[in-house]
Amino acid sequence: MEGDAGPLGTLLAFCAFVRQHDLPVGTDDAMAFAATTALLDPARLEDVYWSGRLTLVHGRNQIPVYNECFTEYFLGGNTEKDQATPPQLSARGAEAVFDVPSGEQPEEGEDQNETRLGAQASAVIVNHSKSFADCTEEELDSLRRIIATLRAAPPLRRTRRHRGANTGRRMDLRRMARETMRSHGEPGDLWWRQRRQRPRPLVLILDISGSMADYSRNLLQFAHSTRTATSRVEAFCFGTHLTRITPSLRRRKPDEALALAGEEVVDWSGGTRIGASLDEFVRRYARRGMARGAFVIICSDGLDRGDPALLDDALRRLRRLSHRIIWMNPMKGSGELSSPSLGMSVALPHIDLLWSGHNLASLQEFATTLPGIR
Repeated sequence: MEGDAGPLGTLLAFCAFVRQHDLPVGTDDAMAFAATTALLDPARLEDVYWSGRLTLVHGRNQIPVYNECFTEYFLGGNTEKDQATPPQLSARGAEAVFDVPSGEQPEEGEDQNETRLGAQASAVIVNHSKSFADCTEEELDSLRRIIATLRAAPPLRRTRRHRGANTGRRMDLRRMARETMRSHGEPGDLWWRQRRQRPRPLVLILDISGSMADYSRNLLQFAHSTRTATSRVEAFCFGTHLTRITPSLRRRKPDEALALAGEEVVDWSGGTRIGASLDEFVRRYARRGMARGAFVIICSDGLDRGDPALLDDALRRLRRLSHRIIWMNPMKGSGELSSPSLGMSVALPHIDLLWSGHNLASLQEFATTLPGIR
């Protein structure tokens, strides 16, 4: 195996090697292989093998060819043709794959398959419970790649329209009559109707003031990934005034979307006027139907420089218009919310759920919990 430009280069070079052996591996397959390897446990070659088998193999007849390529590329051994069983993954193979220096031997009791790639990926796994404010730039880049894979699907609501169903509480009399006429008066099966369901709208209002500088970009990344999960998402940023960034988040590439949103927001890392911004949202958008039946998610630390009475009035009106108000405060996860600020003291009576959102684990849990909130 030839030298590479790091663990990612090794994985991409393996995709090219597999492609040379007549396996149809495209760019999307290679990206899925790299992303899946990072999400699993790349410290073990066995997980690297199964990650590639799940993302690069598209048919049972391709498994022997993949096994042969994996053994030859990663383990440097010759294999028999049509190998149908997974290769034996040894420690020697792991060292050969990622070019671990011979002087750096794993300590006793350490997994013999631990590699440099495993060290980098496991840092992301370990730091998923680490606050964004304490992460280095390298760690934040790795975490943002994982945040981009999160999909926060909104809860469903029942509509007034109905659809056919196998069971239910309401019979479909029209369909039963049509079936009876087709069978010349012979009684047929029972047919039922039930209400259709559709996702509730999501409205994300993100604080990008100076006090939220350690969290704002990650929350924007989360907003972009949520936008890819459902089309009924509106996103706003505020510092001293409100800015709608929904058109920017429609870009497919996260970096391009966030860069475009950053150009539209002129009060980045500045002061905070939560009450005035929410009041503007209620007057310009919520009253016109944007918040009707929606889940409104406000991401802020509650450090408001404006009038508390204005914040209280804006939240009171927003509560009447929306279905639920969720406040995501990073200070809750860092333990600094024991004595809430004046803004949070005003907001707490109006919100339905208080979340932290200060690290990756909290965002993952929120994405899992959101569809089940009633």
